[in-house]
Amino acid sequence: MLQLRDTAAAEDAVQEALLAALAGEANFAGRSNLRTWLTGILKHKIVDTIRRQGRERSAAELDPAGEASEFDSLFDRRGHWEEAPDAWEQPEGALGQKQFLAALEACLRALPERTAQAFMMREHLGLDTGEICKELRITPTHLWVMLYRARMALRQCLELNWFAK
Repeated sequence: MLQLRDTAAAEDAVQEALLAALAGEANFAGRSNLRTWLTGILKHKIVDTIRRQGRERSAAELDPAGEASEFDSLFDRRGHWEEAPDAWEQPEGALGQKQFLAALEACLRALPERTAQAFMMREHLGLDTGEICKELRITPTHLWVMLYRARMALRQCLELNWFAK
């Protein structure tokens, strides 16, 4: 759901993954955990869905300028923080808590769609820069800007919604 941002598309990706797993059951040699194998299939189905969605989007939806304005106010014209964020005290301890994961998911949902998509492709799906740029039809420079903004927005959101509490 976080990657596709559409319940129907997420359900379709899971259905396609299950069908692919059933069709390729003979190829599962047991060298990995069944869950790991199924997760790999699902990751590929998510990428396929993103590709499909990319082909079906209008030019207005692909405008990267709309994403930039939301976070630009956090930085000065040289790219430095207007107001430096507070240091996190013990993020390792908080990571394992369910409440933290819920706050993180809420912060991910608050990101602009393409920024969240790029972040999830990089951090969750583990795709490299070339693959992400090809799928999203962006330059590596634009990807790095999107990832930087995603990380900074997540940090700010988590400071407000998790670490400040």
